[in-house]
Amino acid sequence: MKQSLLSLLLFLSTFGIAQPSRWQQHVDYTMNVQLDEESHQFDGWQKLVYTNNSPDTLKRVYYHLYLNAFQPGSMMDERSRSISDPDGRITDRISKLSDTETGKLYPTSLTQDGNEVTFKVIGTILEVLLAKPILPSTSTTLNLQFEGQVPVQIRRSGRDNREGIDYSMAQWYPKLCEYDLEGWHADPYIAREFYGVWGNYDVTINLNSDYIVAATGVLQNPDEIGYGYEEPGVEVKKHKKAKQLAWHFKAENVHDFVWTADPDYVHKTVQVPDGPKVHFFYQEDSITTQSWPQLIEITPQMVSFMNKRFGKYPYSDFSLIQGGDGGMEYPMAALILGKGAFSGLVTVTLHEMFHSWYQGVLGSNETQYPWMDEGFTEYAENITKSYLSNSSSDPQSGAYRAYYYLVRSGNQEPLSTFSDYYTTNSGYNIASYYMGNLVPAILEYIVGEKTFENAFRIYFNTWKFKHPNPNDFKRVIEKETGIELGWFMNEWINTTHHVDYAVSNVASEGDSTQVRLVNLGTMPMPTEVYVTYKDGNSEIFYFPLRIMRGVKTEFGSTKATLVSDWPWTNPSKEFVIPKPLNSIRSIEINKSRRVPDINRENDKWNNQ
Repeated sequence: MKQSLLSLLLFLSTFGIAQPSRWQQHVDYTMNVQLDEESHQFDGWQKLVYTNNSPDTLKRVYYHLYLNAFQPGSMMDERSRSISDPDGRITDRISKLSDTETGKLYPTSLTQDGNEVTFKVIGTILEVLLAKPILPSTSTTLNLQFEGQVPVQIRRSGRDNREGIDYSMAQWYPKLCEYDLEGWHADPYIAREFYGVWGNYDVTINLNSDYIVAATGVLQNPDEIGYGYEEPGVEVKKHKKAKQLAWHFKAENVHDFVWTADPDYVHKTVQVPDGPKVHFFYQEDSITTQSWPQLIEITPQMVSFMNKRFGKYPYSDFSLIQGGDGGMEYPMAALILGKGAFSGLVTVTLHEMFHSWYQGVLGSNETQYPWMDEGFTEYAENITKSYLSNSSSDPQSGAYRAYYYLVRSGNQEPLSTFSDYYTTNSGYNIASYYMGNLVPAILEYIVGEKTFENAFRIYFNTWKFKHPNPNDFKRVIEKETGIELGWFMNEWINTTHHVDYAVSNVASEGDSTQVRLVNLGTMPMPTEVYVTYKDGNSEIFYFPLRIMRGVKTEFGSTKATLVSDWPWTNPSKEFVIPKPLNSIRSIEINKSRRVPDINRENDKWNNQ
């Protein structure tokens, strides 16, 4: 018995060591907010218990005050008016806001464990000098009272969006900035991405009883609200008796909280087998009465596939909410424009739901690595759309086309560029969404599709709730495939190097054929040469890079021959096809189109 117990302890110890460990800060928010629908102003209080799990002593903390971006002269305003291709939703609109139309968020008091602290507001960041340092492995309580004003709808949050949704309350509260192994991330709100601390939210929203509220988390008082909120497939009915209602929501292990309010929402739900209850909030009209029921009908099939293929969504509920300015993800919820055609509704729903995997659950630092969220989300969305439509075409082909366009445009910057620092919006969009999409798409080519599919799922399950960085992703794929990938991650993410391999020369050599390949580009890539014979047969000649220290083994049903490795320093490679030249119809590099080769014209030799 003692020996068995000792063996078990040794096993558990070894297992623990094998798992990635990274400390995470923790927050517990309790918030109560009161909204005045006539002035569009709100006030609230926030109790924040902050646990310092880092090895560092913290003398300061920082909060995001996102709504202050919607003021003339803000960094968001200045950037939008100075960049060469501004976001069409913003342009110069912020600069023209009147005082009653701007966004505002300011603390009126702040204490730490009952003691007053020194603080100042600098744009969208609140800087706080603590009354006492927060030692490692200790917690402190920050009590904050705040006032705000909801801006007119411009970007993500605001009132009266273009589809008539009254309030889209995103980035609405003082939110503690993240502190991780790299230090504080007190990034101003300029345009794009977010990063947050894992924690629990207990939020009460007080407003006129005409309104129906949708939010992150799970409603705690459906009986008090009186809307039949938990009835599957039942529309919400307006409450006619009370003047005010207090909507109480809780969410555990999330890093943000969003809510919306509109008097004309209908609320429907569907239960995904062995998955979440999905809530739908939208206004009914001649378009939505056709498209949203179709969406609700396919949701169980859609989410079941997402869970099986990419890792299981870990929360009990998810809310898809008509609101905002396009599509925007938040933990356990997403805001979307809802009056488009059914096909577009499916696309935006898939994209925003998949953010629950790569932003909501993995929570990588989007301000530094937007491609780890946007790109991976785009990749998974495309695969799921292909599954739903039963398409046989390459689901990632659009991402390759976007990449080639970016290269030709001259606006390409390294994928390692921080999200707000791209010179152009188009450069950011194509890089983060489509070059990011091509990280897993190209890795499918390098390591094999099924091999990568399994490794990508293991990455999700290994690093959920741990804020992984690019190296964490790389190491999981390397461990699962036995192939070194540092060269790929460096070339694709940290440089603007390009792939351009070519079939340079084909010559007869007795009963064999001599082939010369050349690397005309600046980025190395393993090479597969697809040879088609005149008798209809075909085979692949495979040249892994020497720096891979491993080989791909998946080639489908086509015969594949491992010839030799190709050192990236060598500009050319020659090999012999053991068949006469007159038996060959064509020789082609990159037949799968999974290599991002910028010049396809030199990829193929045809026997005339």
